[in-house]
Amino acid sequence: MQKNELFRRAVMQDLPQVKAVYEDIVRHMLHRGLSIWDEWYPCMVFEEDIRRRRLYLLLDENGIVAAFALSDTNAGADAVGWRHTGRKALYLERLGVCVGRLGQGLGIRMLGKAKETARLSGAGTLRLFVAESNAPAIRLYEKNGFTKAAGVYEEAIDGGAVLRETGWETAL
Repeated sequence: MQKNELFRRAVMQDLPQVKAVYEDIVRHMLHRGLSIWDEWYPCMVFEEDIRRRRLYLLLDENGIVAAFALSDTNAGADAVGWRHTGRKALYLERLGVCVGRLGQGLGIRMLGKAKETARLSGAGTLRLFVAESNAPAIRLYEKNGFTKAAGVYEEAIDGGAVLRETGWETAL
């Protein structure tokens, strides 16, 4: 962790700033042609993430700079063939980095924090799903020791569209 940074679980008072950070991320993604998140998701689930104590934040003197959620379940878990079975798995979800801080290594640091947090929670595997079209995220996961699971999870979204996601995992 860098000087003047704090990593902690989110509390309900963080909700407005979390939503503002992710609204900026969504605008940035849409501007780059990545229509994965929208005005509803992921912002609509942050209150539940905080209530369930699964949303984690990285803050500096200016506020929230990155966040992620860790969950013990995922709707796509049975759709792909995981290599690391027989161990407790946690799922990394909604990893986001403040647009003004992109390219500064925060994604890598947050993956490290996610691995450490999952390990301390008794998990032997950290898993995630990423949209096939999200090349920047896929590169990040590959460079940080995640391997692709066999198969694809197809998630129905609004308007009859289907989001194709691949599963990725790393042993802890």
